[in-house]
Amino acid sequence: MFLYLCADNFVKKVMKRVILTIVMVVVCLSCGGRASSSKGAMAATKPVEPKYYTYEVKSKIDHPTERYTQGLLFADGALWEGTGLNGASALYRTDLATGKTRCMAELPRSEFGEGIALLDGKIYQLTWTSNTAHVYDAATGKKLRDFRYAGEGWGLTSDGKRLYMSDGSARIFRIDPETFRREGSITVTLRGEAVEFINELEWIDGKIWANVYTTESILIINPESGVVEGVIDLSGIFPQRERTEATDVMNGIAYDAATGRVFVTGKLWRYIYQIEIIEEQ
Repeated sequence: MFLYLCADNFVKKVMKRVILTIVMVVVCLSCGGRASSSKGAMAATKPVEPKYYTYEVKSKIDHPTERYTQGLLFADGALWEGTGLNGASALYRTDLATGKTRCMAELPRSEFGEGIALLDGKIYQLTWTSNTAHVYDAATGKKLRDFRYAGEGWGLTSDGKRLYMSDGSARIFRIDPETFRREGSITVTLRGEAVEFINELEWIDGKIWANVYTTESILIINPESGVVEGVIDLSGIFPQRERTEATDVMNGIAYDAATGRVFVTGKLWRYIYQIEIIEEQ
């Protein structure tokens, strides 16, 4: 069941209580007729309640509004961006110190670019429905090879050893970077319910952060279990007054491990935002 995550704070707090009540009722009903069940068994069936976060914008970086952001990452002082749309899909590298951008690669006009990941000096870039992942040398942008895969490509990230890929469903696949074969998957669940439309991914401090398509929320996901351990509400980060008819949804998460900076943006947005997340009390 897809859970809508972009309600305002009041509605969200009400929904938290309603959903928690429903979960408690379901748990109680499932235990009916099992008076001998141990407290430990009941606790094991209780869904994890995630932590909730809001945000503070620390700075803004100008972002070309013609770029349909599909993947974002930070490495060695630069933001890498993979863009979509047929005929406009490309891979860019922007030096944050100078603001200079270099187009590292352009995809065929028939392909719609998707998520990107950096691993062992190589950039991997997915395509939406072309069943192809392109692999480039990160230093030069030279294409090294292509991989084929089944289904759609959405988001991509890496833990430094393997790749993690989403396909628009509730699943995230573990991928062997040498063969691009799937080595298993997790199902993303929030309070025990599967969350569909998992999109752009980023590996941050041992967790997978994920955009949920069409929302302004980011999920913090346990990469072993798929359980959502945190929900970041980014409602209003790109004010309505600054949007145009062309402005699309939030998509793009990047992390600077050296400083802890987190960057977020969206498709055709005017800015990339550096944010600090703040746990709600």
